[in-house]
Parts: sequence; structure tokens; C-alpha cells
Amino acid sequence: MFGSWMKEFKTFAMRGNVIDLAVGVIIGGAFGQIVTSLVNDIVMPPIGRLLGGVDFSDLIIVLGKGTNGETVTTLTDAKKYGAPVIAYGQFINIVLNFLIVAICVFFMIKVINRLTRKNKAEEAPAKPTTKECPYCLSVIPLAAVRCGHCTSDLSGETAAVHAEPGRH
Repeated sequence: MFGSWMKEFKTFAMRGNVIDLAVGVIIGGAFGQIVTSLVNDIVMPPIGRLLGGVDFSDLIIVLGKGTNGETVTTLTDAKKYGAPVIAYGQFINIVLNFLIVAICVFFMIKVINRLTRKNKAEEAPAKPTTKECPYCLSVIPLAAVRCGHCTSDLSGETAAVHAEPGRH
């Protein structure tokens, strides 16, 4: 009983889509760390500098004093003393983080779509080389001016028949 369950689990776990999902989650986690560093270490410092040296992570609205009456001015102090605050600076950081991730994913998908379109263009079906005779419906070469089966003259055939094989 246990052996059949393990065999079934192994079959499930080794499916391509499960492995792909696991790789996606791992890569996504690593990518998230890169984006967090990009926001916190590269994007936010210049923005804070432009706004007069503001560190967004410390932007808070103090709702009260700490548990022992301590006055807090930073998010670190609020966490240390247990003071209730609205940490809107953290929210700004997370929103910027999301926007950067969204932009990166957008451009990644755009590149992937461009590559996919090129592959589809390479795989375009070949142009037809045959057509049906409008009289006997036999398949004949596209350039034929006389049907090899019924000997009908196709030189006066309408353009629609030439353009659309199988149409009468």
C-alpha cells in the first residue's frame, strides 16, 4: 500500500509542470530579492535625497506612545517600544517595489512574445501547390491550365478559383 502511494507521488512530482512550477517559485523568490534591493538600495535613496533626505522606511504617523510611555520618532523605535504607528513609508516602498516588478515582468513578457512571434513566422505553413478542378473536383497542380483528369480548359477560370483552392 505504501509502495503504490510512493510510486504515485513520484509520478506526480516528476511531471514537467510540477518541476517547472518549482523552478518558477525559486527563480521568483530570487528575483524578488533583486527587486527589493533595487528599490531599497538604488531607487529610494535618490528619491529621498530629492525630497530633502527623507528615508521612506521611517515615514510614520505616530498614533500613541510606547508601552512604557516612550515617545517614538522612527519605525525602529516604534517596533522597539511597541508604539502604534501607521508606517506609510513602508507602504510607499512596497508600492514602488510592486511597480518595478510589474515593469520588469511586462518587458520580459514583451521580449518572450517577440521571440515567440519570430518562431511562429518561421513555422508558417507552405503555400499550396495544388488546387481542385472546378469541374471534376480532382486535385491538380496550381499552375495547370487544363485538368489532367477531365481535360477541362482552366485558362478562363476566375481569379477566385486560382486564389482559393477548393472554392467553386
